[in-house]
Amino acid sequence: MTRCSLLSHIVVQPCPEHRRREALLHLAAVHDPALQAGLQHALTTASADAWRGLWVAMEDEHIRAAAWVQPLANHTAQLWLPRHNDAAVPPLLSALQGWVHRQPITLCHVALPAPWAAWEDVLVNGGMRAMATLEHRVWTCQPPVAPQASLGLRPFTTLPLAEQHALLARVGEASLDCPALRDALPVKTLLAGFQAQAASAHSPHWYWLEHQEKPVGVLLLATLSSHWSLQLMGLLPDWRGRGLGRAIVRHAQTLAAQSGAHYLSLTVDAQNTPARRVYDQAGFESLGRERLLGWY
Repeated sequence: MTRCSLLSHIVVQPCPEHRRREALLHLAAVHDPALQAGLQHALTTASADAWRGLWVAMEDEHIRAAAWVQPLANHTAQLWLPRHNDAAVPPLLSALQGWVHRQPITLCHVALPAPWAAWEDVLVNGGMRAMATLEHRVWTCQPPVAPQASLGLRPFTTLPLAEQHALLARVGEASLDCPALRDALPVKTLLAGFQAQAASAHSPHWYWLEHQEKPVGVLLLATLSSHWSLQLMGLLPDWRGRGLGRAIVRHAQTLAAQSGAHYLSLTVDAQNTPARRVYDQAGFESLGRERLLGWY
């Protein structure tokens, strides 16, 4: 339990079990239609142990604010923010930061939609680090230009696990796509996260890329019925700047279109100008941006 010295009447503590439902109503996502489905999924899949991360700021017996650190796979977590950004939030975040650092949590993240300045200031003051500005894009499937035959796609899972990790690590070297996120998470955690997003751990649309009889990169696609997602594409440092990025995107578009998917979506670091240029040329449209922050 934490008592704030500036607001001596505010007490921050883990949420009592009998007040859990009341506390959840103080989360911002409950009142945001764009976030309600994600929160509902999180609530229905939460284990009993997950509620240790639900904390409240109390004024006498009144809940002033609540926030939830939802545990995810592989020692990661997501922060669900309070509904209001007011004086009760800083002590709540301070207590949660301390709690997170005492847990086996490598990264606790939150993605802020625009406008994010007010929340970002509070979160940074609460010990979070700004990691990236994420740009979400989508391509409406249509018959694309045939991919270059010189770039071969080989099933990713034919590689031993150690070689999968090594290839992803090499693709991440000096990458402009979310370098802070790559620094915060080990390769095996990143790969496990992609596996959790994909239709299965042995997705038929995970590939390592071959060019001139050499491995040059990776292409990981999640197949979600009519909506496909480009999880990761990347090249080894020595093969960048040769136009192969455009060929990888063509392969992804061809696979999605041939499967009958309606959309192919992706997320790119807004600072990654070369990748954004490739996606522009391939016809991907922007859906908006988010600011990624984390405790790590």
